[in-house]
Amino acid sequence: MRKIPPLAAVRVFEAAARHENFTAAARELGMTQAAVSHQIRLIEDNLGQQLFRRERQRVVLTDAARRAAGQIGKGLDMIEAAFAEMRADDDTTLTISTTPTFANAWLAWRIGRFQMRYPDIAVRLLMQEGLSDLSGDGVDVAVRSGSGAWPGLAADRLMEQDFTPMCSPGFLAAQGGRILPQDLLGLPLISPHDPSWVCWLRQAGLAQANEGALQGVRMDSQANDGHAAMAGQGVAMLTPFFWHQDMSDRRLVQLFPQVSSLGIAYWFVYPEHRRRTPKIRRFREWLLAEIGVGAKPEPPIIPPMEDDRGPAPDQKR
Repeated sequence: MRKIPPLAAVRVFEAAARHENFTAAARELGMTQAAVSHQIRLIEDNLGQQLFRRERQRVVLTDAARRAAGQIGKGLDMIEAAFAEMRADDDTTLTISTTPTFANAWLAWRIGRFQMRYPDIAVRLLMQEGLSDLSGDGVDVAVRSGSGAWPGLAADRLMEQDFTPMCSPGFLAAQGGRILPQDLLGLPLISPHDPSWVCWLRQAGLAQANEGALQGVRMDSQANDGHAAMAGQGVAMLTPFFWHQDMSDRRLVQLFPQVSSLGIAYWFVYPEHRRRTPKIRRFREWLLAEIGVGAKPEPPIIPPMEDDRGPAPDQKR
């Protein structure tokens, strides 16, 4: 344990020693002269010796105090420099926590635009499913999936986390070019344990749908679901917003016009008290604008081929 006087008193002593004037020290520190005198007495009581001699209308450092004052001044300079470095690092590094899906399917493809606009801000992107503690783990902002209610955090709604079945054109062709909602009950599905599957199927009129009857491979994120679907491994339940480009490039096909939701959205969150921090304010403005730019109309869906089951139902164009 360090045996030093209170740092507030040390700071007062350093200013008083530098000026050898309590009034000047008080003016510099925004204190009263009486408060300066009180802090000096605290150190003198702690050390058991006098720091200043009172001579007429002025104070003069004792020899021991003069020798110590120079070292204390250097020590405070080092402390100030250390905190300045911390502030500079905090001002120039933005740490973002987000889900693997949001990062891999959308943010990682666009974050370079933010860095080109603000080259003085370095970005650290953390992909994690769990919630980060924005008050103590070094994370500045986060993109979270949920209801938007997190105590102590400001939250901006980015987009609805809706979903609809998609597969690769090759997988669709292997099924004869057409898949009906009831066909999904017997096809290989990707992450059939996800509650979005039962939700979508029941809204499509398949009241008998239940998780236990659905078959397929389990993945740990929608990002992996989408890539498995592009590889022809089955039908995945995907959020159209994340897969516009893949649909445009015909790597994925949206099978039905129905898009469902569990009432969950993606939110941009940050500590309320840091709302005006420049790096957070800049990223928030950029992200909200970029989300708006990215919300383009869905690309046309590959029309299904007719077969002996009759004409295909209307599809979204």
